Amino acid sequence: MSVAVLPPLQCEVAIVGAGPAGLMAAEQLSARGVSVHVFDGKASVGRKFLLAGKGGLNLTHSEAFERFVERYGESQPMLQPLLQDFGADQLRAWADGLGIGTFVGTSGRVFPTEMKAAPLLRTWLARLRAQGVVFHMRHLWKGWDDAKHLLMETPAGVQPVQAKATLLALGGGSWARLGSDGSWVPLLQAKGVQVAALQSTNCGFDVGQPAAAMPETATRRAFFQELIGSKSAPPKGWSALFTERYAGAPLKSVAIRFTDSLGRSFERKGEFVATATGVEGSLIYALSNLLRDEILLTGSATLELDLLPAFSHDKVLQEVRHPRGSRSLSNHLKGRLGLDGVKLALLYEVLSKESMQDPAKLAQAIKALPITVVAARPMDEAISTAGGVMWAAMDEQLMCKALPGVFCAGEMIDWEAPTGGYLLTACFATGVRAARGIQTYLAS
Repeated sequence: MSVAVLPPLQCEVAIVGAGPAGLMAAEQLSARGVSVHVFDGKASVGRKFLLAGKGGLNLTHSEAFERFVERYGESQPMLQPLLQDFGADQLRAWADGLGIGTFVGTSGRVFPTEMKAAPLLRTWLARLRAQGVVFHMRHLWKGWDDAKHLLMETPAGVQPVQAKATLLALGGGSWARLGSDGSWVPLLQAKGVQVAALQSTNCGFDVGQPAAAMPETATRRAFFQELIGSKSAPPKGWSALFTERYAGAPLKSVAIRFTDSLGRSFERKGEFVATATGVEGSLIYALSNLLRDEILLTGSATLELDLLPAFSHDKVLQEVRHPRGSRSLSNHLKGRLGLDGVKLALLYEVLSKESMQDPAKLAQAIKALPITVVAARPMDEAISTAGGVMWAAMDEQLMCKALPGVFCAGEMIDWEAPTGGYLLTACFATGVRAARGIQTYLAS
């Protein structure tokens, strides 16, 4: 059965992807009189944006700029100029211009006063339409034809689009059902654009047995093996009993320390959740890039979990050694240290019986319980993805060097950041920079 090919649609700028980066670029361009058409494969705009704001839209973060840009790790040198042009302060001012007030939460995160994404998106779309932006939904980008037209798969057939400039803002590879499925990767690679493999980030991890050989951490590994005694580290996933009782249980007021085999270190207080197969949550998300990279490098990553960061090691040891009389060990730990529930269950899950009865080893485990993870959860479960169009494949205006007139923005570029408003801020910033680049290109 042949597919109908529709007459070419001509436009000045075609933006493929109706997420925050694409919409911000559309606003910047249309405000300056540029004719903009936005295409998206889904039936409505900003689906992932709306999902992100379901429990409270974290727009950005209030911390000082110097600390803010450090959150982007290896991509800081590339993103810093973009964030200087359009960072947290500019984003809050932009929202205020839409009539959407913002406030700073106790964690320093910035939220709209109404918390949700929907009111902001509705107002934003009204502005875009008033500025002449045309939306084409259910238009799934499938690459280019021989005449360099964009090809859109639509319910009515294939729609060729002839544009003077194109912005691709197609997202990463997480939440495929919302449109970010990474299907654009081979399309760009076929045109000579360098793309780093997409990987999960801001994601959960499966626990498991540590890799067999890891000489850089041999001393620490030997200690951990002594700590857990004859009992091996948890197999992939927790025991059936632990999973049945504690999957979904939060571990609050804990701290994690981790040093990878390259010497990169992480130490932070916070909370996370025990899952049926491992761990996830804000504290794990903040560490996800280091854990993922270490697993790729060595096969596993072992973090140290401090179950009682408010207590010194000496204090914990003192309380563990306190005579318990006829009380069970569980009741003793609960009474002296407040350890119970999932925290106590983790000790029994990881330690051998002998280590549980050894005060020195038990106290050490309470302050540095070894948790080994062996795999990141699948990309489609991740909040975001790392990888994408490499910075070296684009110029300073985010135009692909191999494809003059084709620009990129948003999560499809090779950068990553923790949750906390950093993801959205950088998406907006790349949209602004790409729009400026398109303006320059059109004027040349």
